[in-house]
Amino acid sequence: MSAVKLENLRNIGIIAHIDAGKTTLTERILYYTGRTHKMGEVHNGAAVMDWMPEEQERGITITAAVTTCQWKGAVINLIDTPGHVDFTIEVERSLRVLDGAIGVFDAVSGVEPQSETVWHQADRYKVPKLAFINKMDRPGADYWMSVESLKEKLGAHPLTITIPWGAEDRFQGVIDLLSLKALRWQEETLGAAFDELEIPEGLKEEAAARREAMLEALAEVDDAFMEAYLADRPFTPEELKDAIHRATIALKAVPVYAGAALRNKGIQPLLDGIKLFLPNPLEVPPIHGENPRTGKEETRPARTDGPLAALAFKIQILQGQRLTYARLYSGTLKARQDVYNSIKKVSEKVGGILRMHAHKREQLDEARAGQIVALAGLKVTTTGDTLCDSANPIILEPISAYVPVISLAIEPETREDQERLGPALARMSEEDPSLRIHTDEDTGQTLLSGMGELHLEVVLHRLEREFNTHLRSGRPQVVYRETIAAEAEATGVFDRELAGKAHFAQVTLKVSPRKQGAGNFFLSHLPEDHPAHAFVPVVSQAVAEGLEGGPVHGYPAVDVMAELLDASVREGQSTEMAFRVAAMAALRQAMIQAKPLVLEPIMKVEIITPEEFTGEVIGDLHARKGKTEQLLAKGPVRLISGHAPLSQMFGYATTLRSLTQGRGTFTLQFDHFGSVEK
Repeated sequence: MSAVKLENLRNIGIIAHIDAGKTTLTERILYYTGRTHKMGEVHNGAAVMDWMPEEQERGITITAAVTTCQWKGAVINLIDTPGHVDFTIEVERSLRVLDGAIGVFDAVSGVEPQSETVWHQADRYKVPKLAFINKMDRPGADYWMSVESLKEKLGAHPLTITIPWGAEDRFQGVIDLLSLKALRWQEETLGAAFDELEIPEGLKEEAAARREAMLEALAEVDDAFMEAYLADRPFTPEELKDAIHRATIALKAVPVYAGAALRNKGIQPLLDGIKLFLPNPLEVPPIHGENPRTGKEETRPARTDGPLAALAFKIQILQGQRLTYARLYSGTLKARQDVYNSIKKVSEKVGGILRMHAHKREQLDEARAGQIVALAGLKVTTTGDTLCDSANPIILEPISAYVPVISLAIEPETREDQERLGPALARMSEEDPSLRIHTDEDTGQTLLSGMGELHLEVVLHRLEREFNTHLRSGRPQVVYRETIAAEAEATGVFDRELAGKAHFAQVTLKVSPRKQGAGNFFLSHLPEDHPAHAFVPVVSQAVAEGLEGGPVHGYPAVDVMAELLDASVREGQSTEMAFRVAAMAALRQAMIQAKPLVLEPIMKVEIITPEEFTGEVIGDLHARKGKTEQLLAKGPVRLISGHAPLSQMFGYATTLRSLTQGRGTFTLQFDHFGSVEK
């Protein structure tokens, strides 16, 4: 399999909102492709891809798991990603290295908040997608509402390849609009076999109309097909499939499939869609990067005989062994080969190349362009690093990091726990770039910062279970920020004698607010012939350090423009230390005068509640300083959308349960930093 042809390779991920059925779908794919011989279920903790004890206990996916399977000659590298917003980094780094994705949607809810997030992440990386409308057997399942929500909420252009045959408890199978056949799955084979039947009389008219609508939608986005369609020219099934393939990989259309993964229905047509419509590594644009020696942009086409270029997208420590997951974009990599890390500027030896099946592994002699493998033996490579050939260096675009919104103070219980904590945290943060660790200088406590309550809870459980480290933890705290609302100017002077030597510097800085999310920026207005020009880097560094603690409560300052207007020196007395102190004093004074504000994380909230509790739920949300922006009726339930400060939402799950007799659910997702309301 290491010599698989690039045309037959598919690197795909399964993305969705929590509980849409991603892992259940993955288990079916593995079973029907012959990769596993027993179907694992999420609800009883036996899913192959949810192998971590934390995942099995909670029934959710926490870490993206990689596996490989085959379908009708295609070799599929598959990544099952988490749906919970706290583990978005796992989705981000998976999408960065994939060529295609399957978005899974609950047929009752359609597009949900986290499915919007992951879909837009895929859009950002220009990843072609298929959509699978799952849970067609659930009460309230509505295929066409879900298809409409793809258009309205995601801006997608759906092409319905299969449509449901019945719904809810009458869901029997699907109608394939490509072959115009009805497919009904055989219960006794656990859905491994299905019967291809003529479309029932009562559905023939609808199937013909839906096929016509699908052909029309395809003609809108594919010029070659439009000519045949408008001219009423007959086209072969192959021409139709080619047109759908072109539209999908050009990101102009999304083939849509119906099914019920838990009931083993609708999976094989989706597998056909992966093979027929998602791109192979040769059909995606060559990866771009920068040559670190020349600074020029270069590309690496997917060629096995090209120079090596690979991106490390995930670090995992399995059974004591450090594994680096990498996507090869170009070249061939052999075991025991030296590779050059162009970010760290070091060479490393690849100890072994592994093909992963969740946490199980298989040794390979080599890996080629287009493959996703795990590499053993790399010691310094971390997430986002580029591995290449030292004679042809390249730096590929790194993986986006996320801003933590919640912190937790932890203390080891015993001296032994103290000794184990440092190495354990170092390993955890290496695996998870969205976990930040720092020490509070005032209290000496270790602070963990992460993406949400569940994220930090899982980290604490893993520290205890995997590293035998027992900890006491405080209550979660919100991660605040500071900024300014006005311009201000100030001058800082340092003029003192220390250890018999005079030190002098005078610095004038102006600060002004920048657009939200623009970040901090330093600008010097000193000309090159200015006597203090040599100290500009020192002032820049002092400003960056000074902004790490804002003027009000010492929280990091964001979205501030700092400009160096003037500086004075004295012959023989001006030192770097003097300029550092003067710059920090000027910055602090200017920030205090510039109407400082404290910012807090504002979360996007979506609540689903039975209709009779809507009033109490909205009232409670407003009492938490939240704002309701939309109220939608979805059958017997109401969907409430709005925003609320994270500081007011701790413990909300318990409150919502008591307000709705245990029937309400909600999702929280970081949206922006807003000023703290008094």
